[in-house]
Amino acid sequence: MRCLDRPVLRIIKVNKFKVSSEANFATSGQSRQDIKCDLLVVGGGAGGCSMAAKFASKLGKNKVVIVEPKDVHYYQPMWTLVGGGMKTLADSGRAMASVLPSDAHWVKDQVAEFSPKTNSVRTKGGDSIQYNFMLVAVGLKLDFHKIKGLEDALAKDPRVCSNYSPLYVDKTFKALQNFQGGPALFTFPNTPIKCAGAPQKVMYIFEEYLRKHGKRDAADIKYYTSLGVIFGVKKYAAVLLELCKKRGIEVTFRHNLIEVNSSASEATFENLDKPGGTLTQKYSFLHATPAMSTPEVLSKCADLVDKAGYLEVSKTNLQHVRFPNIFGIGDCTNAPTSKTAAAVAGQCGVVKKHLAAVMAGKPLPSVAYDGYTSCPLVTGYSSCILAEFDYDGQPLETLPFDQGKERWSTFFMKKTIMPQLYWHAMLNGYWEGPKLFRKAFHLGMGK
Repeated sequence: MRCLDRPVLRIIKVNKFKVSSEANFATSGQSRQDIKCDLLVVGGGAGGCSMAAKFASKLGKNKVVIVEPKDVHYYQPMWTLVGGGMKTLADSGRAMASVLPSDAHWVKDQVAEFSPKTNSVRTKGGDSIQYNFMLVAVGLKLDFHKIKGLEDALAKDPRVCSNYSPLYVDKTFKALQNFQGGPALFTFPNTPIKCAGAPQKVMYIFEEYLRKHGKRDAADIKYYTSLGVIFGVKKYAAVLLELCKKRGIEVTFRHNLIEVNSSASEATFENLDKPGGTLTQKYSFLHATPAMSTPEVLSKCADLVDKAGYLEVSKTNLQHVRFPNIFGIGDCTNAPTSKTAAAVAGQCGVVKKHLAAVMAGKPLPSVAYDGYTSCPLVTGYSSCILAEFDYDGQPLETLPFDQGKERWSTFFMKKTIMPQLYWHAMLNGYWEGPKLFRKAFHLGMGK
């Protein structure tokens, strides 16, 4: 599904995905360019694509420039299902050319340097892009290398996997199928991450698979998290702890994976409450969630980021705190909410209104982002707890029933409805979260 209607074009195949041979993009390095634009969008993920779609047709042909190096756009929330054998990696991807708006100019490269004081960026290919306004949507990068031995284990050990990368997600289901018994470890790192529920979703799927195949009694399932709680919202945390107790899953708090020794089948954790203290655990299966951080090109730009390396924005409208012509969206910002596609959807409408006002030289509107995010906590092959909450960790549920219970209906939404909503509405710039539905379901009394 393309972001905007476009004529039928001749089709070629690239990396198993269909892309238009007449897509409107320029590959940096073919010829050095000096580009000027009204709006520069850095990043073609969920936030960048959605916001580009909102502005490209309004501003006019090539007035929006998108800098994005990847050929494939992935719907990453689907990787939990890929790791459980319910979807394929191909199901989760579309050609980047097919999801970026046709009225935008795609520079197929990545930014090498931000210069916010001169309203410009430089790309790795040497292009200079001058902008009037900029949206930063570069997401997070996966720092597998920060855990000693993990990259080697992911490359060589069939028992070690991670749903967080297209390079490794297919390993998860294979490792699950081949598991015969012993310690099965699941980890949550000591950094902010994409979708804080994903490290345990894979664990619940793993546990149910073993039960269905008569292997559960042979498994010792352990969840190691750097956090002091299993989930950041009390209502859902209580449900998840009870679920772990019911299913015989051992939860260890404040432990962070620091090393994997695949030749010895060992994982080593640091005890975050006892400096210097470590715990080494044997494994027969290991799902590792990597440390994550903003891309270096952003984190090294002191003018744009906070001390932790995140784009420093107002949490109510995602406008940069020092450069009013710059906005951010999604995982790379320091807005204190969970980093999910649902959060991006909730931010889109607010950013659109505020950015449009700044572009027009008008006063900022009163609409504010309340921190809305959602995490569909898949608990098996037919059940899900649909967590929705705001900045304060208060439930902000859309449906007219208790979403803190495992339900087939919310699993169906996660598996079938949400991907279609993403591809056909959100990336086209039409989906701004479920707020209107929430008000309707709650007779106008919902937030």
